[in-house]
Amino acid sequence: MTAAYIALGANVGDRERNIRAALDKFGTTDGLQVVRVSTLIENPAVGGPPNSPPFLNGAAEVSTSLSPAALLQRLLEIEREIGRVRREKWGPRPIDLDLLLYGDQVIDAPGLAVPHPLMHQRRFVLEPLAQIAPDAVHPLLKRSIGTLLGDLDASH
Repeated sequence: MTAAYIALGANVGDRERNIRAALDKFGTTDGLQVVRVSTLIENPAVGGPPNSPPFLNGAAEVSTSLSPAALLQRLLEIEREIGRVRREKWGPRPIDLDLLLYGDQVIDAPGLAVPHPLMHQRRFVLEPLAQIAPDAVHPLLKRSIGTLLGDLDASH
């Protein structure tokens, strides 16, 4: 089993219910077990269309026997099951599930980049992730999640 970390977000519909539904679906997926979940934090939408509704964001640690590609496919399936339709980049969505870290692996393949390429720049990712995994290490930057969050605090 490998520890993986998933960003959780929603800014359309019953945001908390959508995130809880995704977590429930994790728990009923063979080879996927939820270990820990952060609190949910409200954040303004970043990078999307003007006047996008705010997000609820969180992070989950899972233990998985799925490959990174299979885990990503399952996350995309869960997004579709909860009603996500990809119309525009960073547009409003009922659920957003991003694979942040998969063990200490570095993957750069079409459609799959691990660690998530923007995670170290995003407070809405680092803050909930630091609640559950402050000592997890970004395999490219060789810095802990807690340190990356501190770096972000220091730069703003």
